[in-house]
Amino acid sequence: MEGISIYVYIIAACLLVVSSYLFNLVSQKTGAPSVLLLLMSGIALREVLLYRNETFHIPSSAVEVFGIIGLIMIVLEAGLDLRMSRKKVKLIRNAFLSALFILAFSSFACAGLLYLTLQEKFLHCLVYAIPLSVVSSAIVIPSISHFAEDKKEFLVYETSFSDIIGIIVFNYIIAGNFMKAGTLAIFFGSVILAILLSVVLSILILFMLTKIKTKVRFFLVFAVLIFLYAGGKMLNLPALFIILLFGLVASNWQLPLFHRFYKWMRYSEVYDIVKLLHSLTAESSFLIRTFFFFIFGLTIDVRLLLDAEVILTGSAIVLILFFIRYIYLRFFLHAHIFPELFFMPRGLVTILLFYSIPQAYKLSKFNEGILFYVVLTTSIIMMIGSISYGRPKLQTINDELPISESSQIWNDIEEPPLEVDEESALTGE
Repeated sequence: MEGISIYVYIIAACLLVVSSYLFNLVSQKTGAPSVLLLLMSGIALREVLLYRNETFHIPSSAVEVFGIIGLIMIVLEAGLDLRMSRKKVKLIRNAFLSALFILAFSSFACAGLLYLTLQEKFLHCLVYAIPLSVVSSAIVIPSISHFAEDKKEFLVYETSFSDIIGIIVFNYIIAGNFMKAGTLAIFFGSVILAILLSVVLSILILFMLTKIKTKVRFFLVFAVLIFLYAGGKMLNLPALFIILLFGLVASNWQLPLFHRFYKWMRYSEVYDIVKLLHSLTAESSFLIRTFFFFIFGLTIDVRLLLDAEVILTGSAIVLILFFIRYIYLRFFLHAHIFPELFFMPRGLVTILLFYSIPQAYKLSKFNEGILFYVVLTTSIIMMIGSISYGRPKLQTINDELPISESSQIWNDIEEPPLEVDEESALTGE
């Protein structure tokens, strides 16, 4: 595709952003995931270029860079969305256990399938199975805005936990010697260290934001967060904790745990920062997600999806994922079955982890079309669930809850009384 003016690329990028916005509108009306429409657009453009005998090359590093930045933005956005309270302890516990057990059972079941079909080392099969078992928050979170509050919160927590647990376990296994006691001690020590560092760094970043009065400060924070994430990855720390906990600390500054810091950072100041951060992360996530899934669509060869091995193995993996999710939600978590059962898409994290598999763990017989097949099929399953669930009206939600609970949903969104919180915090009452 040589000889094309740079302005053509600029116009194409702008048209892609406009199209992504229109896809979001279509998604709100129909329930079809906007990222699935972006994937289909990328695949369609690839076929048009091949038909015209146009040569093009999408480096895997480009997909990986967009994916990493998108992951950071999406996890930060999820952290900013999660408001903690005693009433949500059960919900958070259920979401964590759901993410943990479904990921564990799915990973071992998919690894067993790959082991039986490919006849390669089980550990290598497990390295491939973990990415396939991670539910994508990048696809789920933008698709659940019309859900009832309890279902939306459960899926936000579950998919965020699934991303984080999947990434941590994947990096732990590919580090080698993961069954040794010393390696286990180092791993759990790194998790504890990452949590402590995350809380300290989060408070320092918030302090910096409240003291900087210039207009240019928020993308400075994004640069610091990306730097911390990359540095943590290089030091083999679970760096995503830094991003998630920063969002959690900022969005839950009203908790008594942080009242002692009110003398340096008033709640009103942090609240204003959170509102603007939330807006900026939403915009940035939209932009990154747009380019990531479109570029990934450009890398998908639909001919691979027509291969008999891809269809059989991919379908078996999807059935395993669906069956394990159904068993856990049906028999262990009775409150969240429909449409949560259908919200099992594989996406950004799955793709990123696949690109991160070291050469020493590569499966020589694995067909890359299986990855494409699972990503597309699980996204279509989610679309079916979203459309079937429909769009509940506000009155319906309020009718199903006691007056006090339905009012609390909206009270959580509004800013709580600042004067009472700050005065009680400073006086120790």
